Amino acid sequence: MDISKNGIKSKITAASLLVALGIIYGDIGTSPLYVFRAIIGDRNIDLTLVYGGVSCVFWTLVFQTTIKYIWLTLRADNHGEGGIFSLYALVRRYGKKLVIPTILGATTLLADGIITPPISVSSAVEGLSMVKGLETIIVPGNGLTIGIVVAIISLLFFFQRFGTEIIGKFFGPIMTLWFTMLIVFGVNEICQHPDIMKALNPYYAYQLLVNYPHGFWLLGAVFLCTTGAEALYSDLGHCGIQNIRITWIYVKISLVTAYLGQAAWLMHQGQNLLNGRNPFFEIIPSWFLLPSIIIATLATIIASQALISGSFTLISEAMNLNFWPRVAVRQPSDSKGQIYIPSINTMLWFGCVLMMVYFKESAHMEAAYGFSITITMLMTTYLLSFFIAYRLKWNRAYVILFLVIFGAIEGAFFITNVAKIKERWMFLFFELFIFSVMYIWYYARKINNSFTKFIELGKFSDKLNELSEDDEIPKFATHLVYLTKADKRHEIEEKIIKSIFAKKPKRADIYWFLHINRTEDPFTLSYNVSELIDDKLIKVNINVGFRVQPKTELYFKKIVQELVQNKELNLHIRPDGSSKYNNEPDFKFVVLEKFLSVENEFELRDGILLKSYFYLKHLGQSDEKAFGLDKSDVVIEQIPLVYQPILNFKLDREIR
Repeated sequence: MDISKNGIKSKITAASLLVALGIIYGDIGTSPLYVFRAIIGDRNIDLTLVYGGVSCVFWTLVFQTTIKYIWLTLRADNHGEGGIFSLYALVRRYGKKLVIPTILGATTLLADGIITPPISVSSAVEGLSMVKGLETIIVPGNGLTIGIVVAIISLLFFFQRFGTEIIGKFFGPIMTLWFTMLIVFGVNEICQHPDIMKALNPYYAYQLLVNYPHGFWLLGAVFLCTTGAEALYSDLGHCGIQNIRITWIYVKISLVTAYLGQAAWLMHQGQNLLNGRNPFFEIIPSWFLLPSIIIATLATIIASQALISGSFTLISEAMNLNFWPRVAVRQPSDSKGQIYIPSINTMLWFGCVLMMVYFKESAHMEAAYGFSITITMLMTTYLLSFFIAYRLKWNRAYVILFLVIFGAIEGAFFITNVAKIKERWMFLFFELFIFSVMYIWYYARKINNSFTKFIELGKFSDKLNELSEDDEIPKFATHLVYLTKADKRHEIEEKIIKSIFAKKPKRADIYWFLHINRTEDPFTLSYNVSELIDDKLIKVNINVGFRVQPKTELYFKKIVQELVQNKELNLHIRPDGSSKYNNEPDFKFVVLEKFLSVENEFELRDGILLKSYFYLKHLGQSDEKAFGLDKSDVVIEQIPLVYQPILNFKLDREIR
């Protein structure tokens, strides 16, 4: 059995297993295209290198992927959802310093999105250089090969706006065909050279890391075999724990078989050097080479699609948890959870094309790949330690053991990947940009919110009632709705009261105060109502999960409709003649937007944070669009934020 997003048990079926194969294994599943080529490089092919390489790959898949992610991390499901923000939502109450690890993990996971598509797709396309008649046309690194890869990637990003509902149906069968192909040709090589099975002995991994010259640094290449492990957790909500765990058995067998097959070929191919050859395509018979390249290319496109979709989900969660500015989010199809974020799509497309043009071929990208995802995994390990300590109630000794084992494994991978920084310096700008946006948005909002003053709404109830009944004041709206951050029933922001009474008082039949409460549950959508004055002063709390796109006006009008149907609300259509032409009540939403007052004098850090925050806010979506409000029903009021007023200045008066 498995639990769906709605908490309903559903059976594991062949269809659900096929969906899991198609969605989540693209990245880790296409790693055989380049892992062994990266391990061997331009080194002499010998037993220690080949056996040690395949042994390291096997035990990395055992510890890092199977034990850490498949067995343990998938247990950290937030009502069926996974990923670093879901994990953060589960554990943030247990530690005050979990924000930075979360931002680091999310940043590096998103940065991984600009190199996975080019390295995967180019690895597959470059296989055409082995097809007879194309060897002089398709050359790794030449203009035509780069152009083909850029064209495939560009088309992939272009079609994101239309959604993947139709082509997504083919993902499962294609990936099943891909993994079956890995098994068939891997087993073929193993059967010819069964001695390669000895390489699974961890002794060979030890020999490579300790006795082989600079062998420890080969872990940077070995790590490429598990770079897609984080996606297994991020896509938990799409497939469910049991579907992932069952399909992983088949996927792991196919991956290990493929690596063993390549290792067997390496040991018996008769040359000391690779000389630009790719062990993956070398084990494919010539008669099946072209079909294998087509299948590999389709598999890498699916891998890229999964990563792009994951990036959209990541940013959507970041917005809803206040780690990212509000940007336009579209839903290209009726599929639940499928979203499209134009700005992120453009950013990833530009980054992918830039990577392809800069590195030119997949072999050059291998040296730069892996650094980002090691940081993501380290941050996941750190957050996961809080989950197993406080949610699973593990003994403290086991928590420490978990941190020591996986901290050592991932720490070793991180150290070996640090050496790649010189190959990937341009990535640092991309990562610094993402980290800065998340850091600024989160901490500047905290500063901003700290200056929000809440007051007792009950103190103003009589005055609001009097204003509502005062026919001498022009009616501002039948229903006047304020968005409020106050989550307590009787509280409201002071600035809202000032907005109602200051300058021109806003008279209305009913005053609504609407609070959007972001829950730790991903797909919550519920509400509660408190009438402070019957049919006059009403507080509504709408609980919205962090994976739900808010459509505030739609939700509000639905709530009003239900209240009227239940005879809990009188719409106040008065017999004064004003409703004879249109008896529908009018709704007016008031959004109070802060701006940075010129009266401030900042300390350096706070000044940078707040100025950057308001600049990002200006670049992002307006509040009415972010909260799903109809522009015709919205009034925007500008409120100055006076954070640190200038007090120490002297103004001299001239006497004439």
